[in-house]
Amino acid sequence: MTGADYAFWVFAILGGLAALGVVMMRNLFRAALLLVLCFFTVAGIYGSLSADFLAVAQVLVYMGAISVLIIFAVMLTRDMRRGNPFNRAWPSVLVVCGFLMAGIIYVVVETTWPTVDVSPAVTGAAIKDGTSSTAAIAETVFDKDSGFLLPFEIAGMLILAAVIGAVALVRDK
Repeated sequence: MTGADYAFWVFAILGGLAALGVVMMRNLFRAALLLVLCFFTVAGIYGSLSADFLAVAQVLVYMGAISVLIIFAVMLTRDMRRGNPFNRAWPSVLVVCGFLMAGIIYVVVETTWPTVDVSPAVTGAAIKDGTSSTAAIAETVFDKDSGFLLPFEIAGMLILAAVIGAVALVRDK
């Protein structure tokens, strides 16, 4: 096993423990901090798999923006010290979640998934093990002829329109 394999397993085990801690922690602030640790371990897993673009995006988007948003929401929550007490419905919720999880596992295992052609002609430039994936992703996504430049621009305009609409709705008149 290489160093990247060991790093993958360390991040995977740490991420699983952090995710269990998020679910089982009664203190909301500590659960939010464990969620930040879980986001970090996902970025570490991406890094160990040589997916540097996804690792950086994970750090910027989730560890940067989403984590701050969650921690602000937790800090503004009343009765933060008491946490989220269990109610009497937790056994029935546990049974429903167990059935949903069993159904999802059954569908994933029993579905015949179509095969996908992953030749370099289809996916863009071939990415060798250990090389940067950012340039290949950029060439594939923003290619003039077969890329997704127009949908990215349309999505940006829709997000801008939504932000302007939200500001217009909440501003004082």
